[in-house]
Amino acid sequence: MFDFLEGYDLLGAFWMTVKLTALSAVGSLIWGTVLAAMRVGPVPLMRGFATGYINIVRNIPLTVIIVFTSLGLFQTLGVDLGASDFKAINFRLAVLGLILYTSSFVCEAIRSGINTVPMGQAEAARALGLNFRQVLTLIILPQAFRSVVNPLANVLIALTKNTTIAAAIGVGEAAVLMKEMIENEAELFLIGLVFAFGFIVLTLPTGLILGWVSKKVAIKR
Repeated sequence: MFDFLEGYDLLGAFWMTVKLTALSAVGSLIWGTVLAAMRVGPVPLMRGFATGYINIVRNIPLTVIIVFTSLGLFQTLGVDLGASDFKAINFRLAVLGLILYTSSFVCEAIRSGINTVPMGQAEAARALGLNFRQVLTLIILPQAFRSVVNPLANVLIALTKNTTIAAAIGVGEAAVLMKEMIENEAELFLIGLVFAFGFIVLTLPTGLILGWVSKKVAIKR
């Protein structure tokens, strides 16, 4: 029944999807946390930058961002992110585009968690002599992260599915292989079933595990 899969690197394609997801998730968490810190920070210029960044990036289609990294950054400005191989350049550009886009959603999730922390805790920390960075990193963010595991899990699942957009600049992940198989094989239904199952295998355990983690680390108020 599944003889048509012979000759195709199905595992390799999904491994590329996993790498895109993992690297983009780490980068998005870092940049999204920085943006969240800027949004709640005391410096108006930083607050304005973070607010403008989020409002602009969230309203730009991901396809446009991914294509811009290739046409705008690489082909026009010559930005290759330290890679010399064309495939490696496209992979890194795709990761960059996914980070730029996903971090805006990570930022808003973390900011919602920050808003759940009682103001009295920050005021008490400042009364003890802690500066803004110390209050944020020692008091606010640890509690905020515990409050937003579920929202961050949803962002991660969406990111996993959004990696298919990397096909727009030729990154050989699952969507590229599916397109190739549809062009070469007659088993359209089975091809769709195989790739749908592959993404379920990637996303369903993520939601279940992080849902369990969310219950374990939830703050009882």
